[in-house]
Amino acid sequence: MSINEEKDFTGMQIGTFEVSFDKKYRIISLLNDLTLGLEFLIGSIFFLFEDLKTAGVVLFIIGSAQLLARPIIKIIHAIHFSHVRYKKHSQP
Repeated sequence: MSINEEKDFTGMQIGTFEVSFDKKYRIISLLNDLTLGLEFLIGSIFFLFEDLKTAGVVLFIIGSAQLLARPIIKIIHAIHFSHVRYKKHSQP
């Protein structure tokens, strides 16, 4: 298995197969949204049955935490750090 990372591209090769993503934060965000939707859907179904209500509430709490993760992922994606070198001024 090898992972190829470039500025706007991440690819993973496993044997003869390669999975690539054009932006790594986009796939993280999409996976977060997918699991979020599944948690709320399953939690809603569980909430219909008395024996599964507690499990449904737990899924709602996890889903709510993931809703908070969405803006955090966007903030992390928007922030770029770089090293700035200062030039020394010559003294006359």
